[in-house]
Amino acid sequence: MRDHRGVSRRRALGIGGALGLMAATGLTSAAALARRPAITGAELRSAVPLPPPFQVPLPLPAVLKPVSTSGGVDRYEITQREAVAEILPGVRTPLWTYEGTFPGPAIESRRGRPVTVTHRNELPVPTVVHLHGGRTPAASDGYPTDLVLPGHWHGDAVGDVTSGAMGHDTGHGGGMHDPRAAVTRLTRDYTFPLDQRATLLWYHDHRMDFTAPAIWRGLAGLHLVRDDAEDALGLPAGPRELPLMIADRAFDADGGLAYPALDPTLRQRPGVREPYLAGVLGDVILVNGAPWPVHEVDAARYRLRLLNASNARHYELEAVADGGRRLDLVQIGSDQGLLAAPVTHRLLPMAPAERYDVVIDFSGVPIGGRVRIVNRLGSGRTRDVMAFRVARRAPDGSRVPGTLCADLPAWRRSDAVRVRDFSFRAGRTHAGHGWVIGGLPFDPARADVTARLGDVEVWRLIADVHHPVHLHLVGFQVLSRGGRPPLPHDAGLKDTIALRPGEAAEIITRFDGYRGRYLFHCHNAEHEDMGMMANLEII
Repeated sequence: MRDHRGVSRRRALGIGGALGLMAATGLTSAAALARRPAITGAELRSAVPLPPPFQVPLPLPAVLKPVSTSGGVDRYEITQREAVAEILPGVRTPLWTYEGTFPGPAIESRRGRPVTVTHRNELPVPTVVHLHGGRTPAASDGYPTDLVLPGHWHGDAVGDVTSGAMGHDTGHGGGMHDPRAAVTRLTRDYTFPLDQRATLLWYHDHRMDFTAPAIWRGLAGLHLVRDDAEDALGLPAGPRELPLMIADRAFDADGGLAYPALDPTLRQRPGVREPYLAGVLGDVILVNGAPWPVHEVDAARYRLRLLNASNARHYELEAVADGGRRLDLVQIGSDQGLLAAPVTHRLLPMAPAERYDVVIDFSGVPIGGRVRIVNRLGSGRTRDVMAFRVARRAPDGSRVPGTLCADLPAWRRSDAVRVRDFSFRAGRTHAGHGWVIGGLPFDPARADVTARLGDVEVWRLIADVHHPVHLHLVGFQVLSRGGRPPLPHDAGLKDTIALRPGEAAEIITRFDGYRGRYLFHCHNAEHEDMGMMANLEII
């Protein structure tokens, strides 16, 4: 079956989202959603030979040292610059980086001790830094038009900057002016009070219209917040605590990162080629920037700090030992820190931007045995993620206590001062097909939601295809999915919820912390760049 543009039905289904299904084949929303695909997006295929899995050692991100710790504030400096790295063995890949590495250097902080990070932009385009999951004042939250211009930038006058491409037709906002944009040249200080629960955060580029390709090129790093209460639990620590940033990529014939940008310079025209409007998937799974790595472990418990930093790929993780035995993934934390009590999984779904804190026990695996982390939603090479090789017996004094914390909020429906409804779906933007919230594409000058500081609200969210919905500033709790209780992996305090195709969910939150302009948006990065963001004003 072909439509008048000659797009085959098979190709349209491969696009993976309602946008492609409805626009390319004329299917109704109901018919599109009935297919409930395992992924939303289309996969790029690498043009270079790919290495066999489980050969490259797992790298661990270097921990950045502060340049100053005086006055009760830890101060860091990060330069955003181009670099070349060997991601695939023997292949040189140009990257955009924080401090020359992918992922960028990790920052480790203590709860309640402020951090200031001075970012210097030596890249060829403007940038914005967002600390994802951070409880951050609006001036440092990384609003998409609060740009740091390169020192050599010769675009429109700084005061006229509106979007990531300096006032061009953004593809969803018509090139509108943002009178509240706070633009600097070359450097910017981001201040993070870190008055929040201990957890794994991550920082990434958030420039309007160009977030997806910037993250794809390497602009992402980890930020851990620790506190005394968590330290006292006896969880696996030191070399037995592993931060794991999972991301997919694809490589072109010369070793560069393939990405279907309409403007490969990322200076003027945003967006991706039509087959990838629903999201860009790669055919190489990277963990901490290494393809399908392997890590040598003791026969003991390990704490895995998991982040899905993919643009659009969803994972359903499973730990499988030689012979097919599945190991428990004991979840102890979520996006915003520890759970009240552990939750045991055999399969753990992860949407883009979600974080999970899990403990895995290798003590029952024979010495020399292997445990593979696989993705049940993948196929072919994307089914493998990484592996652990159990090398030796060793003492293990760690534990997973039955009670992990007692500081989770106890919000009730009756506390909510209002209930809001939001739909996340394919829709029309100023430039054509895109992704919208409540029928509207993003406009930085429009107030979409205004909430009072301290108010509790319930939000009802509904999706057409996969949409990982992220709220800036605040964490939330999941009240229901499809009118039923939350799923086991919804436990704890989250800042990103994975809406599945056709699914409705309810969340509850309290808007506390700081006043100012924030965002909520889909964290499928291509959806985000094509209009699926909205303003959240805290007054």
